[in-house]
Amino acid sequence: MKIIFTVFFTIVVFKTDAQSSVLTMADSLYLNGNFSKAIQTYKSYEHQDEVLSKIAKSFVAIGNYQEALQYYNLHVEANPSDILAKYEYAKLLSRVKQYESSIEVFNTLMEIDNSNPNYHYEMGLALEKINDSTAMNRFMTTYELDKTHQKAIYKIAKHYLIKRKHERSHGFIDKGLETYQGNTELISLKAQNYYHQQHYEKAKIWFKRLLDFGESSEFIHEKLSICHAELSEYEAAITQRKLALKYNPKDASALFVLGTYYERLNDFINAEKYISKALKIKDVPLDYEYQKLGMILNRQKRYQEAIMAFQRSLKENPDNTGSAFFILTTKDHYYKDLDAKISAYKNFITSYSESPFLSFAKQRLSELKEEKFLKNKE
Repeated sequence: MKIIFTVFFTIVVFKTDAQSSVLTMADSLYLNGNFSKAIQTYKSYEHQDEVLSKIAKSFVAIGNYQEALQYYNLHVEANPSDILAKYEYAKLLSRVKQYESSIEVFNTLMEIDNSNPNYHYEMGLALEKINDSTAMNRFMTTYELDKTHQKAIYKIAKHYLIKRKHERSHGFIDKGLETYQGNTELISLKAQNYYHQQHYEKAKIWFKRLLDFGESSEFIHEKLSICHAELSEYEAAITQRKLALKYNPKDASALFVLGTYYERLNDFINAEKYISKALKIKDVPLDYEYQKLGMILNRQKRYQEAIMAFQRSLKENPDNTGSAFFILTTKDHYYKDLDAKISAYKNFITSYSESPFLSFAKQRLSELKEEKFLKNKE
């Protein structure tokens, strides 16, 4: 009997040691990033209830979320008191867009501990995804529980920015920046708040701060360009607009705006260059753009080309009486023959009897007739 007991005990010890080695090996594989082999090894462990969450984490690590959810679910059922596993399970449900199920698990967690700010925050994210307006309540609760919670502060500040409640948004941003001055998301919101308030000098400072932190995007450079332009800093506006164009070189609107900045600097060659580029790209009515090109050509005294640009503008939009009037005034500068000028003004007056430029045209026609009369008397 004693021999039998000894043999049985030896087998049990050996088996226990072997299983302990399996678990040690699986843990080592997991810690070293060999997740697929870790899963195989965990599955060979005899006491599966002890490693269900570890298998779930391994599946998460290799991106197999469906399997991970199954093992988390098994673990939570077998270990209802494991709060951490429930938290990871709820977050994963939200990650795979099972938002209602995620919210249900978070509600269970908050029944256990309603003072955990991250339960409220993660639940808020899930509510936000299903367009539930109570999501903001969760973010506000998160903030009340932890006034340094950067992610919740960002959500609240962004909410007030969208609602154009700028001062409230500024207040939350400032609170967040007290504890983390390098939060570029909050800095971006700060810049956007000032931008929408048309405080361009302040907005410029905060957009530049983003650049100082190594941030760079089409949005940042575009908005910074506009700030410079609003402050009549056109050279800086051009620099930033060109940086924005690197992200989208065929942005016709940006090219056109760039041309207008060069126009403000009386650099008509570059103004023409960028506006012409914009015109080649756009496929919508371009009467205003061609009109602008004609005006720039006029400033260079390239009257024949200007007339052609205004005519193209008028072709794009026959109701654009402004372009018709610019054709008239350009011909006035370009034509030498008085009769040709007089004829042009008569045609305009007849064709555009309701134009806001009619009184000017009539006055100029009278001047030309008088000039012709005086010239004939010589």
